[in-house]
Amino acid sequence: MEIDLGVLQENYRKMVAAVAPCSVIAVLKANAYGLGVGAVAKALVDAGCRQFGVAELNEALELRALGGGENSVDRASCPICSVSDGQDVHPTEKVVGDAVAVQILGGVLPDEVPAAIEAGVILPITDIEIARHINRVAGELGKIAECQFLVDTGMGRLGVPLENAVALVCEVAELQNLECEGIYSHFPIAYRGGDEYTNKQIDDFKSLLENLAGESIEFSCRHIANSDAINNFPRAYALPFNAVRSGINLHGCFDTEGQRILDIKPALTLKSRLIAVRELSAGDHIGYGCSYCVPHDMRVGVVAAGYADGLPLALSNTGYLLVSGVPCKVLGRVSMDYTTISLEGVDDATCGDDVICLGGSGEDAVTVEDWAEIKNTHPYDIICSFGSRVERRYVGRTLNDER
Repeated sequence: MEIDLGVLQENYRKMVAAVAPCSVIAVLKANAYGLGVGAVAKALVDAGCRQFGVAELNEALELRALGGGENSVDRASCPICSVSDGQDVHPTEKVVGDAVAVQILGGVLPDEVPAAIEAGVILPITDIEIARHINRVAGELGKIAECQFLVDTGMGRLGVPLENAVALVCEVAELQNLECEGIYSHFPIAYRGGDEYTNKQIDDFKSLLENLAGESIEFSCRHIANSDAINNFPRAYALPFNAVRSGINLHGCFDTEGQRILDIKPALTLKSRLIAVRELSAGDHIGYGCSYCVPHDMRVGVVAAGYADGLPLALSNTGYLLVSGVPCKVLGRVSMDYTTISLEGVDDATCGDDVICLGGSGEDAVTVEDWAEIKNTHPYDIICSFGSRVERRYVGRTLNDER
């Protein structure tokens, strides 16, 4: 898999321009959706990103480990731009970890709290019990824990129930060892533009902020928009909101439903090679289940990639891969390690030739969204499905190269 870090950075910059003056929280959960959190985080920091979101503690600590310790850098500064004689003053490992805020967006267990506080991770408050526990542990450690309230406005998964939010926030505000700098919520169906459910979530969240302001409680960070909302609900990144969260759009992918207002490009390409070129005869069968019978003598190629590498099983007898830019239909069932394709139209194909499984250019490009539709799933599932034996290679000219 080739990940173009220059494209990733450009996608981030276009998103920043589109949602301004909101800031962009880059969501890097699940190893940056399987693309490699270290390289992706560094590229985004170089592009100016100062806020990262993850799902759970281990992911937060991994980002913190890249910096080697607690967040102690003034976030308003720009250490990335500090240079001396054309060289970075700060080593890469320090810049990634210490120059940014790392926030757990999901839930946290009581026994995870000490490590999170020690690492300077922003913790979620989802109920009064965890708030009291974080406050107690922070006091024992002699620290102030940074927190944000997660409010459930309709996701139904995690968070303070909307009807209890004012009372709970007011109670937590009295706890001495917490710095509750932010508040956020999450959309379940923001890919449906104009949907009443999402609009009601926005209205309810804005009402909550107004009610809290009436109690003299305000927050420096207020966010509700995810990638889908950025493309479908401009209200979600207008005042009073001042931040958005995005993961999949950074990689140049969209949900299969909804609008696509961001001018972003795919940052990843999945490649393999032909491990064999064979001549089959009419009546021969291909693959498990013998689901494809060769209709006439034909030339086929065997690609060294299968569903263990992330190719959807649903491509069987349906999708196509690219050889020399030519669409080559998948024949038979995709197996764990190999995929067989027709080489009709690519007469000069030989063993060892490159095969683009995902990517390419023009109208024949194979997109993440294409695979999602074939698999009857969503793009997140596709990106997170690339196996561990798929080598991640980072390519492209980045902002750091342009200094």
